Amino acid sequence: MRTFALAGNPNCGKTTLFNALTGSSAHVGNWPGVTVDKREGVYKGAGERVAVVDLPGIYSLSPYTPEEVVSRNYILEEKPDAIINIVDATNLERNLYLTTQILECDVPVIIALNMMDEVEKSGDKIDVKAIEKTLGVPVVEISALRNTGIKELMSRALSMPPQRKGTTVLKGVLDKQLETAYAFYEGEGVSSPLFHAVKLLENDEIEVQRNGASAVLEKTGADEDLEAVIADERYKYISGSLSGAKTKAHREALTKSDKIDRVLTHRVWAIPIFIVILFFIFHLTFSENLFYLNGFSENQAWMPSLVELGLATEDGPNNFGVEILAIFYDGTVYSPGVILTNFLNLFLDHISDGVISLMERGGAAEWATGLVGDGILGGIFAVLGFLPQILVLFMFFSILEDSGYMARIAFVLDRVFRRFGLSGRAFMPMIMGFGCSVPAAVNTRTLADEKERTATIRVIPFFSCGAKLPILTAVAGGIVMTFGVGNADVITFSMYLLGICTAIVCVLLMRNTTLKGETPPFIMELPAYHAPGFKNLMLHLWDKTKHFVKKAFTIIFASTVIIWLFSHLSWNWHYLPDEQMQQSMLASLGMFLQPLFTPLGFGAQLGQFGWVFAVAALTGLVAKENVIATFTTLAICISAYAGEGTEEGIEELAGLIKVITADAGLSQREFIAALIAFIAFNMMTVPCFAACATAKAELEKGKFKWTLLFWLAVSFTVGAMVYTVGAFIWPLAIWFAVAAVVATFIVLRNTGKFDITKIFGRRKK
Repeated sequence: MRTFALAGNPNCGKTTLFNALTGSSAHVGNWPGVTVDKREGVYKGAGERVAVVDLPGIYSLSPYTPEEVVSRNYILEEKPDAIINIVDATNLERNLYLTTQILECDVPVIIALNMMDEVEKSGDKIDVKAIEKTLGVPVVEISALRNTGIKELMSRALSMPPQRKGTTVLKGVLDKQLETAYAFYEGEGVSSPLFHAVKLLENDEIEVQRNGASAVLEKTGADEDLEAVIADERYKYISGSLSGAKTKAHREALTKSDKIDRVLTHRVWAIPIFIVILFFIFHLTFSENLFYLNGFSENQAWMPSLVELGLATEDGPNNFGVEILAIFYDGTVYSPGVILTNFLNLFLDHISDGVISLMERGGAAEWATGLVGDGILGGIFAVLGFLPQILVLFMFFSILEDSGYMARIAFVLDRVFRRFGLSGRAFMPMIMGFGCSVPAAVNTRTLADEKERTATIRVIPFFSCGAKLPILTAVAGGIVMTFGVGNADVITFSMYLLGICTAIVCVLLMRNTTLKGETPPFIMELPAYHAPGFKNLMLHLWDKTKHFVKKAFTIIFASTVIIWLFSHLSWNWHYLPDEQMQQSMLASLGMFLQPLFTPLGFGAQLGQFGWVFAVAALTGLVAKENVIATFTTLAICISAYAGEGTEEGIEELAGLIKVITADAGLSQREFIAALIAFIAFNMMTVPCFAACATAKAELEKGKFKWTLLFWLAVSFTVGAMVYTVGAFIWPLAIWFAVAAVVATFIVLRNTGKFDITKIFGRRKK
């Protein structure tokens, strides 16, 4: 089976082409470095199977960044049968710089002129035959997004000769130097001697270290400026020999993208606009009062509920038709995310009720019915019930990414991040953290500075991933349902902003203390705005669904079974009914851990049932979805113990909150502060095992243990701040004072006016 490698600049549509060729669900994002490791798939549309490898997006084959090293090593060492060089036809000159380097390798090359639909739309014209004749390799027009020209591309790629000698555009100026360097590599039996010869003249670090290379370099008379000379020659060739290949149509000075950018990248309004866009995304995903059509609170409501209309009782709708109506409306119009969630939960509720009913009719033992109904189905369905909102949120983020807007936000935030010691490039893996911390941590390989990478990896978990979303949604919904205050979407949005602000503060502290270093430059080309491809969007969401469902029926399934068993077994391994759950092994462990969380509000002050919060936080270390699965599994049991009935879904958590409120005698304000602190703690504490393993692999040796300590310290500190300020207000002055002392210490230390080593040195004398 032949192997074709896809190589090209960031944002050229390379991964979109990979998806079109292989049907893969590889993530497509509109930013540099989205593909860090090579991705592999199989093309089956040409009568034979062809392995397709998606290489990282790069601007050159000089090994200055990790992604350039990956691409260069694969082309030179793995020796693919052909390279498909994807070139963004809307930015022809810039993209062809990489092409001139690829042509120097002894590998068959075919150029895919992508985004030709955009070129035609703009009225520009490209002479494909002229480019093909000038460069000496096949050139094919395609649109990866529209899935046009791809069959012709693969047909011509498969018909290319299996061998090709490298060619260079560096002629006339460097002939003698190249001849000398080329002879050296050819004599050494090195493959692609022309490529290596050019890199040697550029004083490439890898080439200079080769035995005998330094002597050859002296013989050529190359100096440090030759790298700039070679780069200049490449651009001269592109602007000269290929200048006539593209004819631009007459257009206004400002394109449509330029006009949009004047607003969305405005120096003052860009960030406020971004925050407003985020709020609308969260509102359309989580709000149970769409566009606040029924007022901001229950006291302002003017739309009648289903109970007031006589269509439902306090126990629920009167018939199945009203149940369907309740998916969309119950005194207020629901947002799209809530409607989809209600629909799925109605379906899951009927499945759960049906299974339990069948088991009871079949004479199943009480423990078996409890294990299946309250344990397995209750835990798994509670997590699956949040899947629609997770997918809606990811759909909005994918639209922002694929449209080109996220690239603008990286550009805008570069001005802000640079003051904190980070480049705008660090925003890319951070924003990926909203999806999953694992690929986000891997994506930090695009950062050149090791200290910047470490700081970024440490704050990625603060950008709440999809696994943490059920925690935010359920607890926020429980607050609104129990106390009748606030809006679930506003609470969730505020928690996301809290995570972002915490990340910025932590980066500021790290880059001015333990991880000080130079801020690397950030250069990127802003892609033109375009409508996201429906197929790629659906592939992305399908991939997320598969991952979520797989985790629900593996890790979460096992966790719910274990939680239920240990909550119904005593230390002498006797079965305990729900009413005796306080004597279980799990309750004993939770009560032991409970006092640790007292400063955060969900410790000893929650009384005899507060241990559930400690256990939920602990199980969340395996997978964050376990937090809600734990609540769901235990809430029914505790409610039975307390003589209270519960419904399913968020109502279970609301029932648990009511039981604890009655038992502990907490004020409404104090309990709300404790619940929000619980959200903050789980957002920022040690992430799931998979994220921890990835962070350990990406960090330098010895840094991971300090990263674990960092996560624990930040989560406890932020949780304590949220609780103490929310419950009592006056501690705000203390927290301000602590912040002022820390800031003063950092400023004095960085200006050299405070040196702790000198103080201890004087004492020693």
